[in-house]
Amino acid sequence: MSVDPLSNPTSQSAPGSIPPNVYTLNRTAQLEALYTIIRDKTTSRGDFIFYSDRIIRLLVEEGLNHLPVIPKSVQTPTGVSYDGVGFEGRICGVSILRAGEAMEAGLREVCRSVRIGKILIQRDEETAKPKLFYSKLPEDIASRYVLLLDPMLATGGSAIKAVEVLMEHGVPEDRIIFINLISCPEGLSNMCGKYPRLRVITGWIDQGLNEKAYIIPGLGDFGERRYTI
Repeated sequence: MSVDPLSNPTSQSAPGSIPPNVYTLNRTAQLEALYTIIRDKTTSRGDFIFYSDRIIRLLVEEGLNHLPVIPKSVQTPTGVSYDGVGFEGRICGVSILRAGEAMEAGLREVCRSVRIGKILIQRDEETAKPKLFYSKLPEDIASRYVLLLDPMLATGGSAIKAVEVLMEHGVPEDRIIFINLISCPEGLSNMCGKYPRLRVITGWIDQGLNEKAYIIPGLGDFGERRYTI
């Protein structure tokens, strides 16, 4: 018999109008200090990578807390039986290129030999809508729990399209866990309104979007700050 983590969530949903399938990291002083560093425009590229990686590791660990488990009994070195739990199914990570690739290392640090897929989605200049340009996914992805990785959730267009791609490949909606560093109410509303059965693990919910659809206060372009020397 599996245990559904939604019935006993390990982190509280954000208050107010935030959808019930959104979970945040506990807002500690340490976490806020980490976010203050990566938001600072004067932070060096090296420090931006180091401290954003620390947050990514916390997010991945929280995402794993939402995977279902089953009872498992083991023998300890003292000869005593211990009744614990084990993960119910296999997982894989799928990053939304290019910024999502930055989160792959954090997943590999806590999940040995985890399989990784990639999705490239860009805006179609003619329709102004997200368009799939490339995807490479594990052949057996339909039988896995998927951790979808992307640092920023603004309007939600790319993430929504990525979930659509996963579901077209047979992944059930309730087996998708979307993990990101910074989100906003508009993007969360759009994504969870479209896919109410997936789970979103976000590190911080910001104020909202400005007239250019940038997250405010945000941290700028994550990919540019991460990869540009």
